[in-house]
Amino acid sequence: MSTIDAIRKLPRLERDTLAARVHRDLRNLIMSGQIAPGDRLSLRATAEALGVSVMPVRDAVSRLVAEHALIVMPNRAIHVPLMTKNAFRELATIRAEIEGFAAETAALTRTEDDIREIAEADVRHRDACLIDEPDFAEAMRQNKNFHFAVYRAARLPQLVEIIESMWLRAGPVIILEAKGNPQWLAVGGATDRHRQALEAIETKDKAGARAAIARDIHMAAEVILDQGGLAD
Repeated sequence: MSTIDAIRKLPRLERDTLAARVHRDLRNLIMSGQIAPGDRLSLRATAEALGVSVMPVRDAVSRLVAEHALIVMPNRAIHVPLMTKNAFRELATIRAEIEGFAAETAALTRTEDDIREIAEADVRHRDACLIDEPDFAEAMRQNKNFHFAVYRAARLPQLVEIIESMWLRAGPVIILEAKGNPQWLAVGGATDRHRQALEAIETKDKAGARAAIARDIHMAAEVILDQGGLAD
């Protein structure tokens, strides 16, 4: 799926919330890995895909540049930044610690509604992964939904904001994992680790929840690094 195809799937916007919603929707696309590293983002094409003028798209892109989710090249082209192996490895290490802490906390603070939301995201993720031809875009969306359902259950909004900032950098790289390793999406991969995290949170096993999320991040990172798609 191309960048513009992904954008076209977003709902059309009301005028009074254009800039904020464009920012939110593009942000979610980046975090869920639906825009790949190096992809170019055209203001005009994005505006046309969303059915809005260029101005709210420009405002949203400016915010994403400030968040280091996009970069402006010397020729004014807008790109999703590339990442080196060392930078990605460092980011994965930090994510495992911070997101593992969020999962650990969620195991102690979660409600039945939280468990239901996490479980539903787990089912949707498995459904996208465990078919003959995995739906990569949907798997990545539901991967994000699962993780953030866990993190919101920690009841620490500032922590979720910190995690979102890391996913803005990691998200575009995650799609390399799915495209290059369809079998890794199946049983024995992320789906098993998600189920382990869900069961640990459900039983208030904080150490198990932390370990499952950290393992999920580290193993995904190793798959991506082994593919050789990142620069040295």
